[in-house]
Amino acid sequence: MLKGKHILVGVTGGIAAYKTATIIRLLVKEGAEVKVIMTEHAKEFITPLTLATLSKNPVLTAFFNPENGDWNSHVDLGLWADMFVIAPATANTIAKMAGGIADNLLLTTYLSSRCPVFVAPSMDMDMLAHPSTIINIETLRAFGNIILEPASGELASGLTGKGRMVEPEEIVKELSSYFTKKKSYKPLKGKHLLINAGPTREPIDPVRYISNHSSGKMGIALADAASALGAEVDLVLGPVNIRPSGENIIVTNVTTAASMAEACISKFQHCDIAILSAAVADFTPAEVKRSKIKKGEGDFTLPLKPTTDIAAALGKSKKPGQILVGFALETDNEIKYALQKLKNKNLDIIVLNSLKEEGAGFGHDTNKITIIDRNNIIDKFELKSKEEAAKDIFNKVVSMIK
Repeated sequence: MLKGKHILVGVTGGIAAYKTATIIRLLVKEGAEVKVIMTEHAKEFITPLTLATLSKNPVLTAFFNPENGDWNSHVDLGLWADMFVIAPATANTIAKMAGGIADNLLLTTYLSSRCPVFVAPSMDMDMLAHPSTIINIETLRAFGNIILEPASGELASGLTGKGRMVEPEEIVKELSSYFTKKKSYKPLKGKHLLINAGPTREPIDPVRYISNHSSGKMGIALADAASALGAEVDLVLGPVNIRPSGENIIVTNVTTAASMAEACISKFQHCDIAILSAAVADFTPAEVKRSKIKKGEGDFTLPLKPTTDIAAALGKSKKPGQILVGFALETDNEIKYALQKLKNKNLDIIVLNSLKEEGAGFGHDTNKITIIDRNNIIDKFELKSKEEAAKDIFNKVVSMIK
C-alpha cells in the first residue's frame, strides 16, 4: 500500500533518531518516495548523509540551501507529502507543534501540511508523564494527528518505563495500514447520488447562445469523489470538455437549462443524495429564432423568460431521508444570500463560493468554499484543489447520513 506514496519523515533530536534510518530503509523497500527533514539537534544523533543515502533524496535541515541560497519551501513540501511521520518526536518538538511555534523547517512544514501526520513520541518516562506533555499530546490528537504510542522498556536515562519510540517495523506497519483502511473506506456504498455540473447554453438563434464560464471541474471532482466513496452516481453534465474518471458514474449529457431540469427532476426521486453544482442559466430567450438574427441599425432587445429553478423544484419534492446540497456563487453579502437560499429552497447544505476570492469560482483548478448546514453551522475552508474541496463537502454529507 506504500508503493508510489510520497512520505515525508521528520527527525528531531532524540536518541531514537538512529532508528529513523531503519524506518526510511523499510519505506523505500515498500516502494515509497521518501524525503527527510531534520532539526539541527537531530544532526547530533545521526548524520544527514546517512539518511540522504537511504532515502535517495537530499536531506533538508534549513530554510535555505547555504551553498546556492535556494529556498527550501515548507509549503511545497507540505503539498507534496501524502503522509508526514515525525519519528522520533521529542517533548520539545511536540510542545512547539501544539503551540504553533514555527522556528525551524520541520515545524513550518508541519503547520503547512495537509496530509495525515503521524507522531512517534520518544523521551524519558518522567517527561512523558509530565502534565504539560500529556496536554500537548492530547492537543495534537485534537488536531487530528495520529499518535504512535511509545513503548515501555529500558530508556537512555537508565530507567525502565514508558517512553521508547515504537519500533520502526511497527511504524511502517501503521503507515501501510492507514492507506489500506482509507482505500476500503466506503461510507457511500449502496447510496445513489445525483450530481449536476457544468454550464447550460440557452439558444438565441442557430448561431448564438447565452451561457457562462463554468468549466464543470467542481461537479466532476464531486462525482469522482462520490465514486471513490462507494456511491453509484448519476451525473447530469452540461456542455464541457472534461469527463469523470471514477467507476459507477452514468453521465447524462444536456445542453439547456430545460433539459438539465428535466433530467434532474426525473432522477431525483430515485436518489439518496443530490448535489447541485451546475451553473444553470436563470433566464432563457423567450423565443428562439429559426434563422440567424442579422445585424441592423440601432439597439437590439432580447426578451427573456425565467428557467426552472432546479434546487427549488427538488426542495419541494424532497422526501424524508434525502439530502439536498446546493451551491451559491455570490459577489456581495455572501453569507446572507447563501442562508436565504438554504432556507427558501429547503436545502440541507449549501456550498458558498465568492467571486471575490482569488483562485475560486469558474475556470480554476482550485476553490475556496464555505459550507453551511441546515442548523446554520458555518465551516470555512482555505483555498485548495477542487478535488480536496470535494472531500470536504463529502465529509459534511457523510456526517448527516442517518
